[in-house]
Amino acid sequence: MTAIRTRIYLARHGQVEGHQEKRYNGHNDVALTDLGREQSQRLAARLAAEHIVATYSSDLSRCVYAARQIAALHGHAPVSVLQLRELHIGEWEAKPWQQLMTEYPAQWQARLDDIVHYPAPGGESLHTMALRVRAALRQIIERHQGKELVVVAHGGVNRVILLDALGAPLDKLFSLGQDYGCLNIIDYYPDGISVVKLLNG
Repeated sequence: MTAIRTRIYLARHGQVEGHQEKRYNGHNDVALTDLGREQSQRLAARLAAEHIVATYSSDLSRCVYAARQIAALHGHAPVSVLQLRELHIGEWEAKPWQQLMTEYPAQWQARLDDIVHYPAPGGESLHTMALRVRAALRQIIERHQGKELVVVAHGGVNRVILLDALGAPLDKLFSLGQDYGCLNIIDYYPDGISVVKLLNG
């Protein structure tokens, strides 16, 4: 007998304004570009034939937009979850990386040296973010065991979820690609096994 699995279609929001220059958007509620909205709509169309019973997303508008597009095709309302927000990057939010390296050289290097535990000034560490994301995901899975559902989140959040599914440490965060509007598929089994079926699709 095949074990019952819970399938999560894990998506990243579409392209955002200011994408041309590398920056940490964090909790800043940055808007989608026209392409970002189109990517979200295409993502919804891609999932239209799946048996999705629930759609969850970060409460930031760049994720909510895609969640609404997806949920509308499956006859339910999306659920916004604050704990699925991107890493809170404090004073560094919305600032280009090049500016940060100039204004915060010591802190920038310290974070590179310990990406998991060192928080940006006024922000949270990756470890702290991972704890809240894991708790939220665990509740979502428990609520829909044996079903298929969607989670729309951010590059950092998705990487944490994927690393956990792969059994990889958090310091490998940037070893995984998460393009705007991408789709990942993860199957979770009752015995604690997780299988990544699609990565950065």
